[in-house]
Amino acid sequence: MDAAFTAEQSEIRRVVRAAFAKGVPPGPPGRDGTAAEAGPGHDPALWSRLAGGLGLPGLALDERYGGAGCGPTELALAFEEIGRALVPLPLFATCGLVAPLITALATERQRAEILPRVADGSLTGALCVPGTALATALALTGVDADGAWAGGGRAGGIQARPDGHGGWRLYGEARQVLDGHSAGLLVVAAHTGGFTRGRILLFLVRCRHADGLRRTRWTALDETRPQARVQLRDTRAELLGEDPGADVPAALAAAGRTAAVLLAAEAVGAAEAALDRTVQHVKDREQFGRAIGSFQAVKHRLADLYVRVQAARSAAYYAAWDAREGPLALAQCLEALRTVTGEAIQLHGGIGFTWEHEAHLYFKRGASDELLFGPVHRLRARAAETAGLFAEAAPAPGDAPSADARRAPAFRTGAGAGSGSGAREGAGV
Repeated sequence: MDAAFTAEQSEIRRVVRAAFAKGVPPGPPGRDGTAAEAGPGHDPALWSRLAGGLGLPGLALDERYGGAGCGPTELALAFEEIGRALVPLPLFATCGLVAPLITALATERQRAEILPRVADGSLTGALCVPGTALATALALTGVDADGAWAGGGRAGGIQARPDGHGGWRLYGEARQVLDGHSAGLLVVAAHTGGFTRGRILLFLVRCRHADGLRRTRWTALDETRPQARVQLRDTRAELLGEDPGADVPAALAAAGRTAAVLLAAEAVGAAEAALDRTVQHVKDREQFGRAIGSFQAVKHRLADLYVRVQAARSAAYYAAWDAREGPLALAQCLEALRTVTGEAIQLHGGIGFTWEHEAHLYFKRGASDELLFGPVHRLRARAAETAGLFAEAAPAPGDAPSADARRAPAFRTGAGAGSGSGAREGAGV
């Protein structure tokens, strides 16, 4: 195995970093007067430049749909640079959540209609999951094959029923929909079939022609990742794919692993940017006639933060190579981002938490991502469960297990405990 990046991958990183270095300020549009805060939540001119000039939305899409035919590793490198710049873009909602689901479940007609528009940036998407169950739906913090997170057929959630003409009608509400207020296409997870024989299916809602659709942008903790409430009131929808018996939970779990890889890389970029800004600040800021970065206590704190960032980067890069390790890498990267940004605010002193400074933006990104896709301890618990690190103790041949042995889980080691870094990292849960 060659762990080094190829020349093409290094060039992708360089080009994306250069694109964000050309006068793109961090933070939500409107902070520097370049765009209105009440707009789509991102700079349309920047998005057009990234889509048309660099082909960023189509980086991981198949070439027959207008993409570049690259994989999750190349897309993760781009997300690392997006996290470093902390520029709001609809890229994660579109290419990290919606595109993998369409690729996995859609019919060829649906792919040919949707994916080329995603690749050229003319169409953005959003995944609508009822309530606040995004992490559960993506199987990042647990598995709920019965679909209780989608309403379970009871009141609440999102319900779907056939309209009698080959289409579907949706009812319900989804909160915390990433970029849901501006997306042109919604992929909606809805419960169908009633309470006793219900199941979860995915539906396509084309926002331009959707009746009964109401979208409201929330005031979110992290303004660089806009969220919206989506209300569906007898809204016409189309089934994603043509097989009502498709394994939707498995497709959502696969999309969740891809999303975890991208979020982990993005968190590493944000943590490194926050650390670089802090190092520069302690070099420039003087107290008692000398730079505060020359004090040993400050050096020790910065050295610890550097170690955290590099360890998180190793986890993120490994996950980009093996997406099964994505949730565990995401836990480590979010923890590193939370620690680094908290220390960055303190080491910036009184200006670190002010609105005019950008240190608080990185802290809010880490806190928001942990609320949406975590928390960290649940990500690690789920990774340990998936790797089989904890299981019932097996009694010796001929011995009856005691009551305590029947109740207490045992730690498994060896080949049965999983493989790779996932098993080793899970031991520290």
